[in-house]
Amino acid sequence: MNRTDPVARLRPVDSSLLDALEQAVPGGVRSRASDRLAMAHDASHYLLTPQAVVTPRSAADVAALLRASAAQGVPLTFRSGGTSLSGQAVGDGVLVDTRRNFRAVEVLDGGARVRVQPGATVREVNARLAPYRTKLGPDPASEAACTIGGVVANNSSGMACGTEFNSYRTLDSMILVLPSGTVVDSAAVDANDRLRHDEPALYAGLLALRDRVRGNAESMRMIAKQFSLKNTMGYSVNAFVDHTDAVGILAHLVIGSEGTLAFVASATFRTVPVHAHLATGLLLFHDLHAATAALPELLAAGPATVELLDAASLRVAQADPLAGDVLRRLEVLQHAALLLEFQESSAAALDERTLGATALLHRLPLALPAQLSGEPKSRAALWRIRKGLYAAVAGSRPAGTTALLEDIAVPVPALADTCVELVALFAAHDYDDSVIFGHAKDGNIHFMLTERFDEPERVDHYLAFTEDMVALVLGRDGTLKAEHGTGRMMAPYVRRQFGAELYEVMLAVKTLCDPAGLLNPGVLIDVDPAAQVANLKSTPTVETEVDRCVECGFCEPVCPSRDLTLTPRQRIVLRRERARAAAAGDLNLVRELDDDYGYDGLDTCATDGMCQTACPVLIDTGALVKRLRAESRSRLEQGSWQAAAAHWGAVTRAAGAALTVAGSIPPALVTAPNRLARALGGPEAVPLWSRDLPKGGRRRTGLSSPHADAVYFPACINSLFGSAEPGAGVGPALRNLCGRAGVQLVVPASIRQLCCGTPWASKGMTAGYVRMQRLVLPALWQATGGGRLPVVCDASSCTEGLQQLIASTPRYQAMRVLDAVSYVDAQVLPALTVTGGLDSIALHPTCSSTRLGANDALLRVAAAVAGEVVVPDDWSCCAFAGDRGLLHPELTASATAPQARAVATRDFSAYASSNRTCEIGMSRSTGQNYRHVLELVDEATRPSDARPADDRPAPRGARR
Repeated sequence: MNRTDPVARLRPVDSSLLDALEQAVPGGVRSRASDRLAMAHDASHYLLTPQAVVTPRSAADVAALLRASAAQGVPLTFRSGGTSLSGQAVGDGVLVDTRRNFRAVEVLDGGARVRVQPGATVREVNARLAPYRTKLGPDPASEAACTIGGVVANNSSGMACGTEFNSYRTLDSMILVLPSGTVVDSAAVDANDRLRHDEPALYAGLLALRDRVRGNAESMRMIAKQFSLKNTMGYSVNAFVDHTDAVGILAHLVIGSEGTLAFVASATFRTVPVHAHLATGLLLFHDLHAATAALPELLAAGPATVELLDAASLRVAQADPLAGDVLRRLEVLQHAALLLEFQESSAAALDERTLGATALLHRLPLALPAQLSGEPKSRAALWRIRKGLYAAVAGSRPAGTTALLEDIAVPVPALADTCVELVALFAAHDYDDSVIFGHAKDGNIHFMLTERFDEPERVDHYLAFTEDMVALVLGRDGTLKAEHGTGRMMAPYVRRQFGAELYEVMLAVKTLCDPAGLLNPGVLIDVDPAAQVANLKSTPTVETEVDRCVECGFCEPVCPSRDLTLTPRQRIVLRRERARAAAAGDLNLVRELDDDYGYDGLDTCATDGMCQTACPVLIDTGALVKRLRAESRSRLEQGSWQAAAAHWGAVTRAAGAALTVAGSIPPALVTAPNRLARALGGPEAVPLWSRDLPKGGRRRTGLSSPHADAVYFPACINSLFGSAEPGAGVGPALRNLCGRAGVQLVVPASIRQLCCGTPWASKGMTAGYVRMQRLVLPALWQATGGGRLPVVCDASSCTEGLQQLIASTPRYQAMRVLDAVSYVDAQVLPALTVTGGLDSIALHPTCSSTRLGANDALLRVAAAVAGEVVVPDDWSCCAFAGDRGLLHPELTASATAPQARAVATRDFSAYASSNRTCEIGMSRSTGQNYRHVLELVDEATRPSDARPADDRPAPRGARR
């Protein structure tokens, strides 16, 4: 087994290689230790560190990179989402980041087809297709994070697509870049002629292999058997049977080839219809055998999906706060469950289908009565459990262990006995904590083991289990990889599964396409019989926030800094790499990682918590960053921020006045001193002033009422940054709306001194945070009458901050804090009349409104005053993050760039959000005037005699 310590893996990089890469992709090459180590990790249990990371901008860049690779004799590995479980997305040559600049999605033929680049996630593509009531055929559970590049590379399938709607079956065409640099567009009418001209050896070789396969009866029999199942072992040699022309064969060989044959610059798929009528249920059985034995009869009822969960999976699912009452109350013994869903195009068809299924369910030997539900919330809770199961199970593993997810398929009639024998293998090899789950409808199950690969004897132990598992699966006419790709994990077993003849065909395919063997070597085919236990990843114990991470990458698509510095996964793995370096005594590497981590890991983290909303094990990497920031703060910094907390009213008044003055004088008189101060004090200490910043806002004042309905907490952020509209602002708007609805508000008399605490929490200023907490909570406790009245805050980030402030102190937990938008939606809007609406609103939800669960209310409030409400598909956190947008404006610019492009595609009547700094960030990135949505509601519900003559009402409606 190769060594995996940092010293061994971080070998020096040849300067001539870096020069060649830089010539191929100018400005796109990274070779720092932190860059290389951050990208060395995917979701698998393998760890190889690249010599450089390159981020091409186009297919032409990739072609140049391939030529440079050939000239230098250095391997290339294409990396997109990095959710790969079998080691396909890591390599020790050059790692090519195809996620960042390859995310284009183009809907064709009214949604019947879609053209996609490799960096777009499945969820992003399906969001673009949603208005057309179509979707991609592949439906992997990792849809939020896995990218089209990986879906094509692994021929991913999922829960409902089976073998009929996977990437192979739904491919329409693709644009390939071959290792020689030749570009192949399979949709071109003369694609075969071009291939024959540009790559004559490849063209002739493919046709010769086609004839060889078709002329061998045993090969034809083996292909029919292997590909009747979900099967991602080896190359898709069924292409030689299913397609006749060379380009068609090549395109379908590339599907499932795991980046070893060509680069897929784009792929066009035929889509499948979205069935709007659904019924889902969880069938609980007394044991695993009973559940799997029921499959043949269940499948006859025509479900779209049947997902298996064994007892260990159910125990993990019970811990999910959204698990249903029945599941939470169940005492799980040897139980197993089948998650069943029917999908139909009409209500009548669904009724007919479920009527027949109900009679069947009554006959099954269930542990509890079954119930099918079409209610969206109940269905979402069930699917949340299943889709997050891998990472949830892996996240609950003992600290310091590595999670391994295996993926097999057998004919459905053999599944019950296979599962029984698999459980026996777990016991025989001391893998008692293993779990089984997966796509029972297809005979495709996943099972997870946990191992300690830092103990050499455990490697032999794992290898012995693998040999027994291989014999079991192949003895049942199954496949060793059904969905997750062969990778490094099963590469040594391809010959054993397919036989010598088809294995030789696969070797010939690799040689024809990649004669130098430089594309992703060691993946899919490897002659080394012990390759599956080389370069194994140990998992050091580091800290609470880090140890649960399974490096799945689910967090990356929602991270604001993903295109600027690091993602949450990378922030975590660099903490692990630092621990490895420290343990190895490599103090130079420790210092280098620490130096880079200051800006990459800490300064440019928005700490917005969006990563937690995507993480199956609910890791908030922002919390880790806040703690690390706190540890790095000097006593002087802590003291100054504690003093600020004690005099917050004066601080905010001075800051607001400074903004007003700065906005009233020639910019040159502000810009030069500001930049000098940043140069002297550092960008973390001095905000960057720019002309587009608003003037200071209104002072906050107390408000009394003898019959208050709620306590209003005006956020200090709105007194610091004034409204873009003179005389407006969310504070006056909320008061106006409540006044019209007869809702009375009270504001604490000491409000000028109060803050939600977020500035101190995000900066790691713990002493100041505690000081503010001691000011705020007693004042709110008194104002709410001991928690009797709700607290309403007019900035979503501050609403979340107040909730966290209260949650950390048990004495005050009776207090409820609501975002002003949610409060208006529930308590105020029903009493109002829209007298003049808008045609359309571009709406920007915030990270806090997302974490608060307030986005539905935000949509409803906006829809009450606009005929059309649009949340761009490319919406994400703006990363202004309090003052991050002032300290590091490049972070906000990077985070908002995709959304800004989407907003620019059309004009809207208004642009809105629910947080002042987010409004500033979005205004800055789009050039449009973003306002608080309640300002728009205030204007649209003014009495008709107070409205301008040209105002007109608008119908209600929302589109997302």
